[in-house]
Amino acid sequence: MFRHIEDFQKAWHYEAEITGKMFARLTDDSLGQKVAPDGRSLGFIAWHITLTLGEMLGKVGLVIDCPSEDSPCPATAAEITATFEKAAASVRDAVNAHWNDETLLIEDDMYGETWSRGMTLFYLIAHQGHHRGQMTVLMRQAGLTVPGVYGPAREEWAEMGIPAME
Repeated sequence: MFRHIEDFQKAWHYEAEITGKMFARLTDDSLGQKVAPDGRSLGFIAWHITLTLGEMLGKVGLVIDCPSEDSPCPATAAEITATFEKAAASVRDAVNAHWNDETLLIEDDMYGETWSRGMTLFYLIAHQGHHRGQMTVLMRQAGLTVPGVYGPAREEWAEMGIPAME
C-alpha cells in the first residue's frame, strides 16, 4: 500500500517504463500468440493492461487518457504501445494533480471489497506485474526477446559475458 504520492510516483515510473519496454518488443505477428487455443492472446493481455489503467482508476474518480474498457484491441503492436504510454503518463499526471498523501487513505468499493486508494495504486502496479509474467511466456513462444524486469533476462546476462543461471 502506498502512503505517499512520491513513493507511488517512483514505483510507477519504473513499472510503466518496463511495461513499455516489453510492449515495444511486440510485433504485429506476435499479438495472436496463445499458450492454448482457448487462452488469452499476447495482444489481448497487453491491451488489457492498458485498458485497466483507465478502468481501475476511473472507479476512484480519476480520469485517465485511455480508451474505455470495452474498446477493441488494435491490430498493431505500435498502437497498443503508444496507447499504453499515453495512458501511463496520464496516470502519473492525474495522481499528481488530484491526489495527495491524505487522499491515499480514502477507502472505496473496489470489485466487492474495500480498498484504500493507496492500496488501489499498489494493485494497479501488481496487476501489471502479474500480466507481464504471462506476457514473458508468450513472448518467448513467439520468438521475441524479453527484457529483464527485476533483473537481467537470459540475453542480457549473455551481453554482460555472464552465463545465465540454470
